Amino acid sequence: MAQYIEDVHDVARMIPPGRVTNYGAIADFLTLGSARMAGWAMNKAHGIDDIPAHRVVNRKGELSGRNHFATPTLMQERLEAEGVEVVDNKVVNFAALFWAPTELLK
Repeated sequence: MAQYIEDVHDVARMIPPGRVTNYGAIADFLTLGSARMAGWAMNKAHGIDDIPAHRVVNRKGELSGRNHFATPTLMQERLEAEGVEVVDNKVVNFAALFWAPTELLK
């Protein structure tokens, strides 16, 4: 399980600033586990400075992990600092900003 967590964190580190991905895309890329498992692994990332956990949202583009940050608005603040617009805890233009880890394979 420790290796899976590390793998999820490694993928999260590759998400470009100003882009977002979701838990399912990470799990699919790793061909192991589920969106829920990737979310659990990302929950372990809080407090690790080099893991941009704020760039991982749910399949609808919602900031479902926001309550795991130091404050409930910190996830949104970090995304907005990168130019990502968030309204009502949801990424605006989610499809356009979505980054699929499979882009690494191109």
